[in-house]
Amino acid sequence: MSAPRDPFFPANQSIRQSTEPLDVRMLGEVDYLHAWELQAELAVQRAADEIPDTILVLEHPSIYTAGKRTQPDDRPTNGLPVIDVDRGGRITWHGPGQLVIYPIIKLADPIDVVDYVRRVEEALIQVVRQCGIPGAGRVDGRSGVWIPGSDHHHRKVAALGIRITKGVTMHGLALNCNNTLEFYDYIVPCGIDDASVTTLSAELGRDISVASMVEPTLAALDDAFAGRLIVADHSFDSAPDPTKGLPRPAR
Repeated sequence: MSAPRDPFFPANQSIRQSTEPLDVRMLGEVDYLHAWELQAELAVQRAADEIPDTILVLEHPSIYTAGKRTQPDDRPTNGLPVIDVDRGGRITWHGPGQLVIYPIIKLADPIDVVDYVRRVEEALIQVVRQCGIPGAGRVDGRSGVWIPGSDHHHRKVAALGIRITKGVTMHGLALNCNNTLEFYDYIVPCGIDDASVTTLSAELGRDISVASMVEPTLAALDDAFAGRLIVADHSFDSAPDPTKGLPRPAR
């Protein structure tokens, strides 16, 4: 099947400027602000070609992060701190049991942000399907990986938040493995109030650890970036974009 829209260059071509192997850093549990500062430092170094393309693999302690389009009503009601960040999107939660991956990659010219996002999604869709959820796919108008639900009430199992500066990617993806869902009850996750959030463990009825998902997710991302895993049309529904037309609230 074809990609949702034609990319700027062939789908079987690498989206990375470099042909060198990815430098994967396994960081364990890292405070969100520390990880954000590290990303910024690495992005500057990558833009200057001082380091190779780098992927950070980690988990965060429990925290809310609010993207540029977060609205006042999205914010938590339970008193947990919120960090306002420079990625797109609205509010989400990070915490133990959630696999977080931040690619710091210099993209090839011409830079195609949509293609980059679609490739990350494609990698995650394949990983989730290989776990035993064959219906996982996209909801047009909304980023991330979704599992079909009845009456269009779908469940989000992986979220994306991206920033690209000087051709280098920052932020990335969060795959819900065996994390609690409690903290989503106190926000409007990603600004979406007509759907829910789930985990691989909840969907499969068995424990799916973060550690077990690291290798397949990294392999799928590498394949997607290189063009070995071709973006296909896995959309099973469409829904309003929760960020479209929204102002950036004053902070």
